[in-house]
Amino acid sequence: MGSGFLESVFQECLEIEFAERGIPFVAQHRLQLRYKGRQLKSIFIPDFICFDNIIVEIKALSDFTGQHRAQVHNYLKATDYRLGLLVNFGSHPKLQSERIVR
Repeated sequence: MGSGFLESVFQECLEIEFAERGIPFVAQHRLQLRYKGRQLKSIFIPDFICFDNIIVEIKALSDFTGQHRAQVHNYLKATDYRLGLLVNFGSHPKLQSERIVR
């Protein structure tokens, strides 16, 4: 597709790519948060969970910020997963990605 599109466009494209390549994924899965054994009203919604244990968060921005990295760290903490991928399709001319390990 190239850069310049909204994140929602890349979300749909990745769903097609993952399905065509046989990559197991769940898109926009609602993560329920807990505190001291109690369920919170607040939820997290990562863009993708792949292979039942990898968070994939996509962006369509000029660059990542600390807030984007913190978002993936929070998703990892909420799920007890160890690996997250932060992918930015808006960084022209090349895709930008970071591997985040907890």
